[in-house]
Amino acid sequence: MASRHSDLADTFFQLKVLNGKEATDARFPAFSEVIKQASFPDGRLRPTRIEIFQVNVGKLCNQSCAHCHVDAGPDRKEENMSRENFERCLDILARYDIPTVDITGGAPELNPHFRWFVAECRKLGKHIMDRCNLTVVVSNKKHHDLPEFFAEHGVEVVSSLPHYSALRTDAQRGDGVFEDSIKAMRMLNAVGYGKEDTGLKFNLVYNPTGTFLPGNQAALEAEFKRQLKRKHDVEFNHLFAITNMPISRFLDYLLETGNYETYMQTLLDAFNPAAVAGVMCRNTISVSWDGYLYDCDFNQMLDLKVAAPNHLRDFDLEALERRDIVLNQHCFGCTAGAGSSCGGQVA
Repeated sequence: MASRHSDLADTFFQLKVLNGKEATDARFPAFSEVIKQASFPDGRLRPTRIEIFQVNVGKLCNQSCAHCHVDAGPDRKEENMSRENFERCLDILARYDIPTVDITGGAPELNPHFRWFVAECRKLGKHIMDRCNLTVVVSNKKHHDLPEFFAEHGVEVVSSLPHYSALRTDAQRGDGVFEDSIKAMRMLNAVGYGKEDTGLKFNLVYNPTGTFLPGNQAALEAEFKRQLKRKHDVEFNHLFAITNMPISRFLDYLLETGNYETYMQTLLDAFNPAAVAGVMCRNTISVSWDGYLYDCDFNQMLDLKVAAPNHLRDFDLEALERRDIVLNQHCFGCTAGAGSSCGGQVA
């Protein structure tokens, strides 16, 4: 969207749409009002304990996926995390007992400091997750050894695969993506990822290819495993089912196709009070490439910074764990049906 100067490249414009003040007359109940029925009578949501330090290291990517909430792509070269901000992250991770580092992008592996950062996090004894788009592994010879690098450092690999068919995957992510993804999966399997008893976790992420909620996560996992093993002889550990969030490129799609109001009503009708307690913003802090702090990756893409000291240089864990989480209408996406987070269903 940024490359074509879309109005939706402006996060303020996206928020105006979500709040019924631009591009549509649709108005829905405020999320803060709706969660009052979910054991949050004051309409405020607060953290439990910060257990996941999620770092978006930049928007540079070798793909331009139709659903991408980051609006990442090959043209986003200027928005990459600096060595200085990586060092700030490491200082925080050394000082505080935050067990998991979740690295995302863009394609995080394209950041020139990525491997160094992973190695330093490993030295600190952190559990490391890398949100790898798979195709980056085969896109350039210099990345072909990524599976071995991941295995050496015990990295948990989490990768998006919209479907077990080439047609539906390529429709969302681009021509040839499915074939390259299968090649990368075979490379990961070859070093032990997705295999029993290796300890090398390889998980897939599924999000719907249309304006509907994901199906049952366990059933989807079983079918993905069966189809991918039978047709391509590849394996993975678990599948995370994630709801498409009505922001960025997916919001653009909803508006262009006239599906915005219907989709938002679908999310609202499927609101699940039991999912509110498990949303990811309650145990996660999200760090942007330029060092600002957010409640989650989706708030980051809407530039909704935390209601506390909001930059790495002012990091205050105690204050962050006391903060009110910033809420808006896109939060209905995380609380619809079985709920949705970076780790899949929550209820």
